[in-house]
Amino acid sequence: MKLRLGAVAAVLTTTALVPTVADPPAGAEPAPGSPVALTAASTVTVTTYDGTIDDIGLGLLARDRAFEIRSQRPTWTSPIRTTWQSPGGPVVLPAGTQDRWPALNGFVYLAITRATDGKVVRTRRLDLCLNSWNTQRTRPDAPLRSPYPQGCPAHPFTLGSVQGIQRGWLSSVGLDGAALRLPPGTYTVLARIGRPYVDALGIRTADAVRSYRLVVRKETDVGVDRAADGRRTAARPRPDARPTAARAGAPGDAVPDLRSLPAFGMQVSEDSRYLRFSATVWNAGDGPMVVDGFRRGTSDVMDAYQYFIDRDGNQTGYRKVGTMIWHKAPSHNHWHFKDFAKYSLLRADKSEVVVSRKESFCLANTDAVDYTVPGADWQPENTDLHTACGDRGSISLREVLAPGSGDTYQQFRAGQAFRIDNLPNGDYYIAVEANPNRNLVESSTTNNRALRKLRLSGTPGHRKVTYYKVGLVDDHGYGTDEEH
Repeated sequence: MKLRLGAVAAVLTTTALVPTVADPPAGAEPAPGSPVALTAASTVTVTTYDGTIDDIGLGLLARDRAFEIRSQRPTWTSPIRTTWQSPGGPVVLPAGTQDRWPALNGFVYLAITRATDGKVVRTRRLDLCLNSWNTQRTRPDAPLRSPYPQGCPAHPFTLGSVQGIQRGWLSSVGLDGAALRLPPGTYTVLARIGRPYVDALGIRTADAVRSYRLVVRKETDVGVDRAADGRRTAARPRPDARPTAARAGAPGDAVPDLRSLPAFGMQVSEDSRYLRFSATVWNAGDGPMVVDGFRRGTSDVMDAYQYFIDRDGNQTGYRKVGTMIWHKAPSHNHWHFKDFAKYSLLRADKSEVVVSRKESFCLANTDAVDYTVPGADWQPENTDLHTACGDRGSISLREVLAPGSGDTYQQFRAGQAFRIDNLPNGDYYIAVEANPNRNLVESSTTNNRALRKLRLSGTPGHRKVTYYKVGLVDDHGYGTDEEH
């Protein structure tokens, strides 16, 4: 179907693609040389329950090879640098392509016209995460699974990310987390890829533009259950009910490396007695941190062992590294490994003044910190507390921190605080230190601690905290309301 492009051109004059190109057949694959193409059925029907829709039936298709984007920030004083992993080598995308981790800025632009009179009723600039929850194969000879992450990172101190679409797969183009208000009716959608991406990626105009009919229907019955597709089946260590009989020994050729990110989400409690904060410890090594616990009879204690895993996922040895305990605090109620990290409040001269009561942790891959490190697991298991930390009846347990992922504890958790009502106003540092007793085996222990500067002010009963930016990262308001 054809769209009256002249009616839309006036709305998007500053960034419009050449609008005189005839629309390619709906759903067509990219022409040779185009790494990706917009695709949609000729007619897409969606339902609305409250006057809004959250899906427009638009996809981004990779044809001849996987389409992969990598983004890195070597330090927090550096802007994010994003590259396309082209067949000829990395291609740097223009400045401004990505100023935040969850998405590529302005990847797709929409203009939606009413079919009855051709009037433009909605326009939308979409920031795009290629790692959509809705990815799917488009032809039978495409690879069975996609290796790419399911979602894009949101942690402000992320250092690297990977986004991608497997060869022969498509990724759904979402509405950037915001539903689109569109009453029932028939519309024409004109979608186009932003000019900076067209130029940098060498996308043919015919692949960068897609027009199609969108039918919005009012519906009262919810009958659709969405599920993500494609999970990697790489070899993973499996838990056992007792310590393995394998020989204890040294790490193999894949070793974890624990590092800390600066504390964030600082708040003073309502009674001004406590400074609350959030913290993340992550694994920058090329091997997983695997800790298994084995219960001592019926007691609420497990003996903890670190297991060494080689690059092929095989166990090469193990070592006793401490204990796990059942932590029954209301905001935990699961098994914790002791001495995984230490939180300290330091004076301006870096001398220690307060140590947090938090001294045990459940390892879970809650955040993608840097998926560009060698050996990063783009689809880690143990991503939430319900599956990673066991229940009261567990007799054995495995906790894993995968390469590239971090374990975040938010400030509302028990122990994520320092007592400050007896401290004077002034400058302080929060120190987050991984593996403080050096029980765990890792490739380096020189990079385990991160500091975050803050200032306490106010009067007794009305204390205030001000924390300073770390390089270019502005994390104010982040990490104060989210779970673990």
